[in-house]
Amino acid sequence: MNNTPLDRPEHIPPSAPRLIEADDLPVYPVDREERLEGHYFTKFWHDRWLNSQLHLTATLEVQACALNLFFLSQKQTPVGTLPDDDAILAKLLRIDLALWRDLRTRRINPLHGWSSCRCGDEIRLNHPVVTEVVLDAIARREARETSNSQKAVYQRLRRLREALGGLGCSKEVLANNLLIEQAPPSGLSYAPVRRLGQGLRRRRAERAFPSHRPFA
Repeated sequence: MNNTPLDRPEHIPPSAPRLIEADDLPVYPVDREERLEGHYFTKFWHDRWLNSQLHLTATLEVQACALNLFFLSQKQTPVGTLPDDDAILAKLLRIDLALWRDLRTRRINPLHGWSSCRCGDEIRLNHPVVTEVVLDAIARREARETSNSQKAVYQRLRRLREALGGLGCSKEVLANNLLIEQAPPSGLSYAPVRRLGQGLRRRRAERAFPSHRPFA
């Protein structure tokens, strides 16, 4: 019996190319301009992986390439996609093109679960789980930015209240969020706030020295 790779059960003959209209392909949900700066961490559901068909039935060689492609896609544009080009994929994996093409003939191959999608005017590959991970990372980043912005506003208002309290502002004034929020980051150099402090000091002086009150 001829022991060529195609005789082994994990190989299947390559099928003829199937033409697909670009307009029929789904649009990738992440914009090309989207960036995940500092995206050095990728959420990985190990339970899903360990129970997947790819892990349970593919060779270790295929599994290694598949995992590397999952992580390599995080650095592509758009993030979470892969080029639909065997030569580029082989270079990304740092393996010989002939070996890559051989791996792609396996019944379960490194691109198991990947499918074509539209990214602007380009056709690329996407994977539902990888896309889920990317969208989760974007959502987490936006939530983190919102939280940081809210903390910055809170700290700024706290400092302004402390400064205005030092000028003698009443608790009623300090509790007025509308007034406090109108003060710029430069704080008490802002004319309305400065005038407010001057007015408060003048009124305290008038109460302390009634004879110095101006004529009506």
